Amino acid sequence: MGSRRQSAGPAPAGRRRLPLLLVEAATLLSGIGNGVATVALPWLVLERTGSPTAAGIVAAATALPLLISSLFSGTVVDLIGRKRTSIFSDAFSALSVAAIPILDATVGLNIGAIVALAVLGAVFDPAGLTARETLLPAAAQAAGWRIERANSIHEAVWGAAFLIGPGVGGVLIAAIGPERTLWVTASGFVLSIVLVAAVRLPGAGRPEQRPAGIWRGTVEGLAFVWRDRLLRTIALLTMALVALYLPAEGVVLPAYFVEQGAPSRLGTIVMAMSAGGIVGALLYGGLGPRIRRRTAFVVALIGTGIALVGLAALPPYPAMIVLAAATGLMYGPINPLANYAMQTRTPEHLRGRVVGVMTSSAYAAGPAGYLLAGPLVEWLGVRPAFLVLAVVLLVVALAAIPLPALRALDEPPAYPPAPIGAAPLDEGPVPLGEQWISSARRDQPDDD
Repeated sequence: MGSRRQSAGPAPAGRRRLPLLLVEAATLLSGIGNGVATVALPWLVLERTGSPTAAGIVAAATALPLLISSLFSGTVVDLIGRKRTSIFSDAFSALSVAAIPILDATVGLNIGAIVALAVLGAVFDPAGLTARETLLPAAAQAAGWRIERANSIHEAVWGAAFLIGPGVGGVLIAAIGPERTLWVTASGFVLSIVLVAAVRLPGAGRPEQRPAGIWRGTVEGLAFVWRDRLLRTIALLTMALVALYLPAEGVVLPAYFVEQGAPSRLGTIVMAMSAGGIVGALLYGGLGPRIRRRTAFVVALIGTGIALVGLAALPPYPAMIVLAAATGLMYGPINPLANYAMQTRTPEHLRGRVVGVMTSSAYAAGPAGYLLAGPLVEWLGVRPAFLVLAVVLLVVALAAIPLPALRALDEPPAYPPAPIGAAPLDEGPVPLGEQWISSARRDQPDDD
């Protein structure tokens, strides 16, 4: 195998970039499909029942399963493989949304069936997201890209999908109705399956080292994250950030614009935050090699806090748009940097579990923040509650400055990617997969 690696030269440019293009195109289609479904399903329920409560039940049904399934999603990826997991995830999504118009046209549709199908479609989404994310290092290596650049593009694509999806959903509902919109959504998931099936990368197929089971594998992932000081620190910081950031978008700003009698402005503010996040991720992809990763991470945290404090002052609407965009812009580099830490400090056979654990911590933090923000707004009012959330976020960001664990972001990768051209473009199994593991570091994280 050593001679094979030595003799393998870089693949032609078109072929080398194709796996990355396929992964990102599938990510875009799957994300847009989920974004469309978040609009189409509540709309369909409101159209049929006229009940906002019923629409809320459907929305909750698509969100609550993520709290549990995201924790085990990485173990599923490490157990059955990255491509298979991504394909199965999109297949369940396609089946769930296609089944709704089928049932409607045959035996009839009720709220219970919609809830059950919404759960079926949502419960495997974290596994698909994790699977595509774990393909990134090999795809970047095949394309000759730095992993930071691939991470930035990936986060920008994901953000763009959820920026585009709800808008596309609204347009399709108006043009062809919610039932036909769901058929279009199912077609997008099917196309995502086709794209992922065409991916040829080391480590994409059947895993060489599988976890002993769902529960034991998940515990191994949790233990690895907790023992590694950098991953543990990033997980805790991200949880705090999500718990304070998401309620601003999902609770406080809606309450403010309802009070102002201008709910239509909410969409513009949320879009400005999302667009800023896309630009921020892309900018980091271009500027990343010129700045230290720890510096970029801390500046992003502090910048997010400062911009959010400005937004929390609830200035005139034009200024709010600018500050919302600035908040997203500063937030943009955080996820690519967190991805980099997971990819370079985790052995390949554990990567799915580590990504799943880190993702589940963010999923859990969001609802916790919502539960905090609602009573806070009722107790203090919109502006004071918003300022409390923003100031606490800024304090958390400032507290990250002296943390020694973040210095590890600039250390040499514990599990670096294989040299360009060193790994064959098949889907394995190959020893070491896409990673080139030093003799000083195997499966144990740093505890210093």
